[in-house]
Amino acid sequence: MRDLKQLIQNITPASSRWKAQAEARTARLVMPPRALGRLHPIVEQLCAIDETLSPDISRRAFVVMAADHGIAAEGVSAFPQAVTGEMIRCFLNGGAGINVLARHAGADVFVVDAGIVPDLDPTGLPGADHFRVRKVGRGTANFARGPAMSRQEARAAVLVGWAEATQLIDEGYRLLGTGDMGIANTTAATAVGVVLTGCSLEEMVGRGTGIDDAGLQRKRAAIEKGIRLNRPDPGDGLDVLAKVGGFEIGAIAGLILAAAAARRPVVIDGLISTAGALVAWALCPTVTDYLFAGHCGQEQGHRHMLARLGLEPILNLGLRLGEGTGGALALPVMDAALRIFSEMHTFEEAGVSGPA
Repeated sequence: MRDLKQLIQNITPASSRWKAQAEARTARLVMPPRALGRLHPIVEQLCAIDETLSPDISRRAFVVMAADHGIAAEGVSAFPQAVTGEMIRCFLNGGAGINVLARHAGADVFVVDAGIVPDLDPTGLPGADHFRVRKVGRGTANFARGPAMSRQEARAAVLVGWAEATQLIDEGYRLLGTGDMGIANTTAATAVGVVLTGCSLEEMVGRGTGIDDAGLQRKRAAIEKGIRLNRPDPGDGLDVLAKVGGFEIGAIAGLILAAAAARRPVVIDGLISTAGALVAWALCPTVTDYLFAGHCGQEQGHRHMLARLGLEPILNLGLRLGEGTGGALALPVMDAALRIFSEMHTFEEAGVSGPA
């Protein structure tokens, strides 16, 4: 695959001309100006991305990037590391939260092993054809004791996501959603967030999957130690990923970059997906033209990360599951925005007098 910098050069801004055309149509719809609030900028952004007043997001897929984390050794998670591989089997069997909500939203689910510890044999599982093994390594190193990965591994993780997104786009998918699985990945994601937002540990560090007070203190201490020891450079997205990130975070970043290069919208999920979005943004700020924040999660650092990206969440339901679930819940809202835009009459069509 070509050099990552060359790939990123293919990313251009969404069309301001098509956005203006969409705004002009919105202004003619039979209602008070922008009376349906957030629905309007959602569809106008889709028009700018797709360069049409009839954007198509009918075929959609969520990609659950999975990896293990060496930082789990610091006692920062309420669950054992074995859960990562066990949950992949649950995804492939169709029984996880993302499977249920993706079915509701009419989306397919793909699972990518970007770097879990075990080698999984999906033979015989119903969803084996939706499982890809693109393993960068068997989990990251413990970033409280040194870098999570090498710079070469960080680049490889980003290219995992790029390759997966490219394959799905080539198969005809019009919208991609990001999901994650990896015990202790809220610790890595929070560390990425601390570095790339400039926020404090107190503002950013939350309880993840439900750690107790002692676990929260261990988590804060591990992140503080890792950042102090590794000194990640906030001006270099790959350096941040390598020093304190995770393979799945890098893969999410790569998926976002590839989707932006192909002019496809991406719905991001919670804390881990947003850490991936921050890495993508650090590599190419233009990617935010293609991003939709599905929700703002319960993890306290998430809202600071979304604010750094300039993204306003579609939903705010107190979610903290990950997997892509918040993004899947947001899709019906996006569909509703599209239907209003395309099916609602204009003042002229309805024979109604417009604003004075």
